[in-house]
Amino acid sequence: MGSTTSSKVRWRKVWRIIGVSVLAFFGFTLLWVCALKWVNPPTTFLHLTADCPQGSSFRKEWVDGDNISSHMKLAVVASEDNNFMKHGGIDWGAVEKARKYNETEGKRKGKYRGASTITQQNAKNVFLWPGQSKISKWIRKGFEVYFTYLIEWIWGKERILEVYLNVIEMGPCKFGVGAAAKDYFGISAAQLSREQAALIASCLPNPKKYSVAKPGPYMKKRQAQIARLMRLIGDD
Repeated sequence: MGSTTSSKVRWRKVWRIIGVSVLAFFGFTLLWVCALKWVNPPTTFLHLTADCPQGSSFRKEWVDGDNISSHMKLAVVASEDNNFMKHGGIDWGAVEKARKYNETEGKRKGKYRGASTITQQNAKNVFLWPGQSKISKWIRKGFEVYFTYLIEWIWGKERILEVYLNVIEMGPCKFGVGAAAKDYFGISAAQLSREQAALIASCLPNPKKYSVAKPGPYMKKRQAQIARLMRLIGDD
């Protein structure tokens, strides 16, 4: 009888600890996301884990959303997330298309498609750690979904796009559109033309492989595709 009571007490303590931990997690992450709606992140896990190749130095420069060319905003939507203004964080239609493609063409060609939205990329780059193991990736994916919906709910589309354009890598160890515009074209982010914005966007999501400074045939073809899509979406 005594051991049974003792066991129940221990389990109550365990569940109490679990409950407090869960509430603490939700409270902390909610405050974290709320804070970054107004405060620009001083650094991110993406920045902290950056692997700068020899001859490259770490570069980042924050630019407020109002000082970023509308062409640049539209270029990343055209290249990375066509339904950005329509979805609630995750583009489930794109996820299903990617799944079907990967099960057929992807396996045959050995090339697989992703369906991460701009919001999901923010969740991963700003709030989550890089992980290489299979278990770590699955755990991170679960947190990514959680932060994605939290960001959409609290930040809104304008802030999501502003953070994305300031956090994303746009060249080897070159983070944010401010650094990219200055280093590649010698101008501010506000001055980027449609063609320049499309060229920067064409290096995504693999800026270490594709060079904006020395664009090859693939980059030029991709730039033209993005520029055409920008016009279809509604470039001004």
